[in-house]
Amino acid sequence: MRYAVNCSLLFTEVPLLERPAAAADAGFTAVEFWWPFATSVPSDAEVDRFVTAVGDAGVQLVGLNVAAGDMPAGDRGLVSWPGRETEFADTVAVIVGIGERTGCRAFNALYGNRLDGVDPQAQDDLGAANLALVAEAVAAIDGTVLLEPVSGAPAYPLCTAADVLAVLDRVGAPNTGLLADLYHLAVNGDDVDAVLAAHADRIAHVQVADAPGRGEPGTGELPLARQLDALADRGYAGWVALEYKPATTTTEGLAWLPREQRAAVQPA
Repeated sequence: MRYAVNCSLLFTEVPLLERPAAAADAGFTAVEFWWPFATSVPSDAEVDRFVTAVGDAGVQLVGLNVAAGDMPAGDRGLVSWPGRETEFADTVAVIVGIGERTGCRAFNALYGNRLDGVDPQAQDDLGAANLALVAEAVAAIDGTVLLEPVSGAPAYPLCTAADVLAVLDRVGAPNTGLLADLYHLAVNGDDVDAVLAAHADRIAHVQVADAPGRGEPGTGELPLARQLDALADRGYAGWVALEYKPATTTTEGLAWLPREQRAAVQPA
């Protein structure tokens, strides 16, 4: 497996722009981030600083979230949020620019919560339109749009792999795929083994954390090693991103993954 490290949840002991270098020091050659800016449309200088931090660290950016609103306050995406269409389109332009400069080709678009007083069908119509928009935009750089089930957010409507795949089928864009976060799937009660068996060909990115607790692999009860082996047996050769909450420090919590397994090269 080719591992990447999520620098929005790991290496939080240091400021965000120092985390790519911390990941490199720990032996990783690939990183991913949630939206790394305080606003949906950052300044050119903010983007430059982020791109420079990744480049100077010598790591590959392999995954980037589209702006998702105020995540600490409970927001989970702008894709299906009426009234924020222009903001969403502007943030899509930002990710395309970052992709052009860094080589990142996978972009996770969080769907958004159900909103009080808003027709769910209207949200889903907007969601399909916005996903089509971002798919067309990133196609220009050979990018892929990821969509994922999420746990711990009661108003988020995509809980299972089937929920996500139904939305992607409606969009119909060829450069979309399921982000299979094995933690979210398991916590939401999905049959993870069945999902991997039936939909390995539609999985475009994988993230892992153990449950309960969303900690390091080996701290909970999920059979993550077996499931990753099953994915590999079915031909999955993409990234496996470590997206968990370290029990202590990030470095101490990496003992489960030998250093020689942390480095990976981007395929041609």
